[in-house]
Amino acid sequence: MPALGAYQDSEPIELRRNDRTEEAVTVVIRAAYRQVLGNEYLMEAERLVSAESLLRQGNITVRGFVRAIALSELYQEKFFSSNSQNRFIELNYKHLLGRAPEDELEIAYHVDLYNSQGYEAEINSYIDSAEYTDNFGDDIVPYYRGFQSQRGRKNVGFNRIFQLYRGYANSDRAQGQKQGRLTWELAKNIASPIYPSETKALTGLASGNRGETYRIRVVQAATPNATVVRRSTIELVVPYEQLSTKLQQLNRKGSKVISITPV
Repeated sequence: MPALGAYQDSEPIELRRNDRTEEAVTVVIRAAYRQVLGNEYLMEAERLVSAESLLRQGNITVRGFVRAIALSELYQEKFFSSNSQNRFIELNYKHLLGRAPEDELEIAYHVDLYNSQGYEAEINSYIDSAEYTDNFGDDIVPYYRGFQSQRGRKNVGFNRIFQLYRGYANSDRAQGQKQGRLTWELAKNIASPIYPSETKALTGLASGNRGETYRIRVVQAATPNATVVRRSTIELVVPYEQLSTKLQQLNRKGSKVISITPV
């Protein structure tokens, strides 16, 4: 799927302890800005020079640099001041944990957290979470994990990331969406349908298109007790009404969903 190739075909960007060359650090800095700022173009005057210097000197980790971006006035101006609270929380999940919120409870938790403890606590709750540590640790730049099914996470999250993602060349602010994109689905606790947009970017819509069928590309789990570990890729054609059930079945089997496209 071309719209996802930039993420599927690349390895997570990590700043290894034994490879702190200027080139390696520059790659990490560029990737962190791109991820945390939602693919927003960054002007030279907007760069966090002090935080970049601390990272280059080894005084902060990649996690610390991500935190510096998300706590900065730059991030607040781009995503907090100009958006509704729900939209801001959606983008925090996307930028800092690489996925979409899965249900209304996750939104409600962060609304209460911000109202009771403020902006800094809201940002730190993602970066200091066990989920962040398990997936990115101190040295990996957060990346979009929601495009693939994951053990321990609801399959509905796979659909919802497409609501927040509009293509590799598109930025979050360019979408012009100030209200939450997932408000309707989260409130109703329903899955988000997946459609290609007119520009070939991927998106979801708030209303389903029942009667459509979808092609699911899947990497099958290795056969238990097999002497040779072999994982084959298959394609399944599934009606819209059976899409959520089929994704749950695949997840239980340990299979990895690569893509979902309308037939």
